[in-house]
Amino acid sequence: MSIFQHTTFYTTINHLQDLPPPNGVEIAFAGRSNSGKSSVINTLANRNRLAFVSKTPGRTQHINFFKLGNRHFLVDLPGYGYAKVPIEIRQHWENLLSTYLQTRKPLYGMVLIMDVRHPLTLLDRRMLDWFTPTGKPVHVLLTKADKLTREQAGKILQNVLESLRETYPQCSVQLFSSTSKKGVKEAYAVLGNWLELDPDPTQKLTPYQS
Repeated sequence: MSIFQHTTFYTTINHLQDLPPPNGVEIAFAGRSNSGKSSVINTLANRNRLAFVSKTPGRTQHINFFKLGNRHFLVDLPGYGYAKVPIEIRQHWENLLSTYLQTRKPLYGMVLIMDVRHPLTLLDRRMLDWFTPTGKPVHVLLTKADKLTREQAGKILQNVLESLRETYPQCSVQLFSSTSKKGVKEAYAVLGNWLELDPDPTQKLTPYQS
């Protein structure tokens, strides 16, 4: 049984002072609006509506904590890059995201969600630039891989892997599909290793190819 099988909603916060006590291990899930982030969380937890899936970009407006067992958390961050969000809300999100990612001590690593058809956007790179100074690992999921042929998806995977190696060596990357369940076992392996702990969180990962 997956270690994510009994994931439950814990709390939602919109201000840093409301973060839960810094116990256990947290894994953050970040990504552009509509990249499939909520679907990834639901798929890993084998639940239909644990994280809310909306066709309206920008729906996740808070940091949502999902509890794994007694101590660990999956942390769903607000989606970024949705232009129709009012500027003051967008600025609040950016401050919330960057401060959490750069300063939160229980945060072990980040899962960065990218639509395989539009990977490594300027905002994705900005997210990596925010996070990489921490030295913590990043695992990139190239979602919606079922939308492409195997050859197309494989070529994009290789291009992304090569690009990440040059600038963000602590990143690993794989293909993923919530629809076909492609890459689910590989994601379990990586994240399970993070949660089994606790080696040095600054240890670099060997980039993973699915």
